[in-house]
Amino acid sequence: MPDVPHLTPSRRRRPRNGVRAVAAVGVVLAVAAGGSYAAGFGPFARGDDGPDPAAMQQARAFLADWAAGRLPSAAGRTTEPGKAQEVLQSFTAGLDIEKPKLTAGDDGVREDEDGTLGVPFTARMPVTGLGTWTYESRLPLREQDGGGWKVDWRLSLVHPRLSETEKFRLEREETAPPKVTDRQGVSLVGDAYPSLAPLLGRLAGGAGGGGGPRGAVELVDRASGETVRTEASFGKKPDPAAADRPVRTTLDAGWQAAAEKALGEADGKNASLVALRVDNGEVLALANSPSSGFNRAASGTYAPGSTWKIVTSSALLLKDAVKPDDVVDCPKYLTVGKEFHNVETSEHPGATFRKDFTESCNTAFISLRGKLDDGELGKVARTYFGVGQEWHIGIPTYDGSVPVPKDETEKAASMIGQGRVQANPLIMASVTATAVSGEFHQPSVTAGNEDETRTEPLPDEVVSQLRGLMRATVTDGTARVLADLPGEIGAKTGTAEVSDDQDNNGWLVAHRGNVAVAAVVEEGVTGGGSAGPIVHSLLSAVPEDPS
Repeated sequence: MPDVPHLTPSRRRRPRNGVRAVAAVGVVLAVAAGGSYAAGFGPFARGDDGPDPAAMQQARAFLADWAAGRLPSAAGRTTEPGKAQEVLQSFTAGLDIEKPKLTAGDDGVREDEDGTLGVPFTARMPVTGLGTWTYESRLPLREQDGGGWKVDWRLSLVHPRLSETEKFRLEREETAPPKVTDRQGVSLVGDAYPSLAPLLGRLAGGAGGGGGPRGAVELVDRASGETVRTEASFGKKPDPAAADRPVRTTLDAGWQAAAEKALGEADGKNASLVALRVDNGEVLALANSPSSGFNRAASGTYAPGSTWKIVTSSALLLKDAVKPDDVVDCPKYLTVGKEFHNVETSEHPGATFRKDFTESCNTAFISLRGKLDDGELGKVARTYFGVGQEWHIGIPTYDGSVPVPKDETEKAASMIGQGRVQANPLIMASVTATAVSGEFHQPSVTAGNEDETRTEPLPDEVVSQLRGLMRATVTDGTARVLADLPGEIGAKTGTAEVSDDQDNNGWLVAHRGNVAVAAVVEEGVTGGGSAGPIVHSLLSAVPEDPS
């Protein structure tokens, strides 16, 4: 009976500062089945202008199946399906690898001494909770007697050092992360601030505290279990001097508590909220509902809907294509490849651009699309608002995307924050702060982050016009839900279509004093009706200006 790949227990060593958990993976040597070339043919025999396309197709298909977790299918493309499936399963499961990325290389394909066609590939293996192990290997392909190609199975194709005598073992070491505090030194713990619970480890490690998960993939001798070499290491080495030194964030405990409470207004729907300082981009609060799992506030990808009209208005005002008092009619419907309409099919005949903004008239904004070049909206978003540039805020983020529209219909959609325009509450809070101050500041949750962004300030006249439009939206428009609050609040609502099977997402962005806020409620139907009460609750519970 052949030896079967198995997980073997490793020696458990207790680290000086933490608990070590060990997983091991054992795989055995599979004897490659031969297979000969069809008479007179080799891998480069068809014109000598490159490898046989059928061989390359098989190589890429094998890698695609392996990467997607279709291990029976991947194994079926090899000369020894049974052994291949066992080894691939043992390798990925035993090393806690999830969603590998395997890319075949076009350069370096050659006929090896054993008559196989060697196809190089790059393996990027994400080890759960630690990081990505990247290495290079080669796929041997052999032409079969009956025609076609198969991966000539052997252990070394999985990794060049995997063999009959050596295997890999994953070792994990957890170290206690430093404490995390708010901007005033108040301790931030997951029990009191649930939305921060998934982020505290990252905040501690990312701020240089050296806490969080650590580990290594080690090559070990099968017989003795001794480590031969370390293939990959993950995590920072703990700094003993920093063990008792808390990591201070830009967050404000009072604002964070108010944000967590405000999301109770979402009535159980998925929702998120970000509040940040206008003058420097420091994040005061970041909250998600549900609080566990995905950080949709900073990493979500949503169509921003009509809140994006802040950016569209900026693009139009920058080139003097429209003024707030210009008449821009707002009909119920406008067809640009497809029929666009306003929320509740409202209409405002003879409306000014100011009225179009405050009532969030889609058809009016779409009618102005000819005033902008195809890529102009994305250029303005990037140049003035930093959207689509790479942000470093102290935690993982999605930084937005505004692609050049593929056609006139998509251009129409992008004018109102639909189509392929993507953002999240962090981005839209930053957009709001930039619009009312004229200057983009890369948001931050921790100090000392690298800033690679390059932007230009908005002209004072444009800033003044945007502030006026947003203020009118509160006093006379769709953001009246905030009108009873103290302070000179400006805002913009948004309703974003998702699909025919789902209700629209509801958005609201606002600013008061030195703070900008953005909230989204998935399937909230309207911005004022769903995100409005959340922002109202937050601003009711905090000072008009942060300390």
